Amino acid sequence: MGFINDELDKYVCNHTENEPDYLQELNRKTHLEILQPRMLSGHFQGRLLSLLSNMIQPERILEIGTYTGYSALCLAEGLVENGLLITIDVNEELEEIVNEFIEKSGKRSQIKNIVGDATQIIPTLDEEFDIVFIDADKRNYIHYYNLVFDKVKKGGYIIADNVLWSGKVLEDYEKLDKSTQLIMDFNQLVHNDDRVQEVLLPIRDGILIARKK
Repeated sequence: MGFINDELDKYVCNHTENEPDYLQELNRKTHLEILQPRMLSGHFQGRLLSLLSNMIQPERILEIGTYTGYSALCLAEGLVENGLLITIDVNEELEEIVNEFIEKSGKRSQIKNIVGDATQIIPTLDEEFDIVFIDADKRNYIHYYNLVFDKVKKGGYIIADNVLWSGKVLEDYEKLDKSTQLIMDFNQLVHNDDRVQEVLLPIRDGILIARKK
């Protein structure tokens, strides 16, 4: 993403908790075998998600956008004993690798992965979530936010990835592509929403964390 130089990025990663062996394997496998590996949360962001989850100690987590399952496995590390993480992705081609590494994590009983359209599935979920992680198609970020808001517990968190969009958010809105405009619209929507307390972190491609008041 280029927000810090490579040497500083390496230093940061070298002074961050190591990822578990099975996540290191998933990281490697994704980069070797799967298209668009930059979509993977990766070591540094993954450890941040794990840390946040362990701080919150959630009973229920919803993830929108599974990809190969790396971020789901990081978030699942903080679940309470009987907690559950539901992760949704439209790409059925990745289901095999997701299930493989859920098994390797030892958290099969705590993770439910669903293949399908999240906009159709979310309204059917009869749950209240402590954490919602949005990391799917950017054109639907605002829609996802509105769909999940009433399902987030008071004091719960909505976390959204890729909100700096490789720095394009600094460019002239009128000259930007639709995906970037929608990311900027989403960021402004959350910032103006007095129902939440929010902070945007310049980590990887930008992470927005909003706490429901």
